[in-house]
This record gives sequence, C-alpha cells and structure tokens, in this order.
Amino acid sequence: MEQLKFLSVNSFGSVMGISGLSLAGRLSHNLFGTSSLIAELIGLMGIIMFVLLSVFFAIKWFKFPSVIYSEFSNPIGGNFYGAITVAILLLSSVILPYNQILGQAIWIIGTSLTILLSYFMVSRLFKVKQDPRHAVPAMLIPAVAILNVPVTGVAMPFAWIHELNLFCIAVGGVSSLIFLTMIFTRLIHHEPMAAGMNPSLLILIAPSEVGFLAYVSMTKSIDIFASILFYFGLFLFMVLFFKSVNKSIPFSTAWWAVSFPLAVLSNAALKYALYVNTWPTKVIAAFILILTTFVIVIIFIRTIKYLISGKLLQG
Repeated sequence: MEQLKFLSVNSFGSVMGISGLSLAGRLSHNLFGTSSLIAELIGLMGIIMFVLLSVFFAIKWFKFPSVIYSEFSNPIGGNFYGAITVAILLLSSVILPYNQILGQAIWIIGTSLTILLSYFMVSRLFKVKQDPRHAVPAMLIPAVAILNVPVTGVAMPFAWIHELNLFCIAVGGVSSLIFLTMIFTRLIHHEPMAAGMNPSLLILIAPSEVGFLAYVSMTKSIDIFASILFYFGLFLFMVLFFKSVNKSIPFSTAWWAVSFPLAVLSNAALKYALYVNTWPTKVIAAFILILTTFVIVIIFIRTIKYLISGKLLQG
C-alpha cells in the first residue's frame, strides 16, 4: 500500500486514451466496416481501468491526504486532475448505447466536475504571480476537458443542453487560445522542459481536434472553420510526434499523456473522412488510427512490465 503514494494522477490518462480509442473504433466501424466488437471490448477495458484506478486513488487519498493536496496544489501537476473528469465524460459516451440513464448520469457528474475544476484552475491563476516556466502543455488539460462536454453531450436529451454546450465551447475555446499563446511563448523563449515531460507536448494538438469535434457535433456539418481546426491540429501532430514519442525519454505513467491526443486526432480524422468522403482523407484516417492503436498497445505493455517489476510506482 505504501507504493500507492507514488500513484500519479496522470495515470488516468490511460483511461482517456483507451476510451478515446474505443470511440474511434466505433467511427472506424462506420467508415471502414471494422469489427464493432473490438471497439466495445476496448471500451470495457477503459471502464475496468477507471474503476481500478479510482479505487487505488481513493485509498491513496485516505492514507496520504497531504500527498493528494500537494499534487492538486502544484501549478503543473494539478492540471492533470482534469484527466479524471475527461475520463468520466468519455466513459459516459462508451456506456450510453448500453444504458442511457446511466450514461446520462455519468455525463452529468463528469460535466459538473469539469466545470468546477476549470473554474478553480483558471481562477487560481489570478491569485498569485505566475512563473512563466509553469506554462506547459498540461495547462491545457482543464480547457480541453470543458471542450469535451459538448463532444460527449451532444446527444443528451435535456432542454438546456444546447446553451450549456455553447457555454463550454466558448470557455474551452477561448481559454485554449490564451493558454496556447502562453505555452508557445514559454517553450520558445525559456529553457526546455525536463525530458520526462516531453510526452505531454502532444497535448498541444488537443484543443484543435477536440474543438473540431465539438464544433462539428454542434453544427452537424464541416465548413471552412472546422477544416482549419482539423488541419492545424494535424500539422502540429506532424511537428510534435517524434519530439513526444522518443526512446530517449524515460518511461513512466507520464507517457500516457500522448494517448488521448492521438485518440482524439484519430476520432477527428475519422469523422472528417466520414463527412468529406475522399480517398486521401480515408488514408489519413486509417494511418492515424493504426498509429494510435500501435502506440497505445506499446505503452500499455510497457506499463504492465514496469508495474510487475516494481519500477512503475517509485519515488
């Protein structure tokens, strides 16, 4: 149990990536006719992982509350608590086709926690002078989390859903623009991040691609603005992928930071190909889905190996 002290909140990035891959599998079934069973089994794995991590994290909270408080208060590490709320939102979409009431209840919980977390993370920026070096890609997680509300909630039957989705797109979209400016300024004009943080660089593509999915979910069409969002995220992926996924980077749970950006890019590429229906977009969608699956499988295998060897949960 003592090792649970070192269970990082960024472990929930695994649920984000696996759940996102499950949703991409459903889109792949519609576009390429791939087996829907595979997508559902991946979704089940995401649910199991979330339950296990939640239990372990609850034990950590009970046994080491000061560690939890320290992590949450950290100007960099605290942003990863958004991974929990994103995981809840994504799982609501995984569960919804099987049980609408349960899916809706989980979505409401995820949405409430996401808005509260986003409010807290933004408001605390105004309380004390901020160190520019703290403007790292993880800063985007709460903003991306609130953009996930309309992505996962567009099918909700509530009378107030349209206005809530607009609110979340406004908050998440504008916040992402502000934070992206701060992060790019820090990355360009200050010393490089620690090597162990490099996988989080891929988070920079998430606002564009989640923004694309949110916008298309609301408008039910792909216009020039939607295409701009998708292709800018695709360009950032081309720039950042090999900087984020590199054998020289020490392995830890921080590697899961690449899984959700890849999964959301895959969802965006598949949805774009479904709308546009041209062979180049289908090739792009297939390539990204295969790459995402490969990367997540490799990270999953390495995680299990490090967990069994006792290297994963170390101070």
